[in-house]
Amino acid sequence: MAKLTGAQWRKSTRSGDNGGACVEVADNLPGLVAVRDSKDPDGPSLTFSPAAWTSFIQVTKSER
Repeated sequence: MAKLTGAQWRKSTRSGDNGGACVEVADNLPGLVAVRDSKDPDGPSLTFSPAAWTSFIQVTKSER
């Protein structure tokens, strides 16, 4: 399990005012990008390599 000490979580600027129902991303950790449910900040997180996260973002942007 990855250590997320020092993670700086942020929500997407596209989240809007939906009552907090979105994901948060921490991309300030060396060699790691973490994602969590904003409604459950103490719950589990998914972790990705920076390359995998970049690929995911590129694919989701191209699917719009």
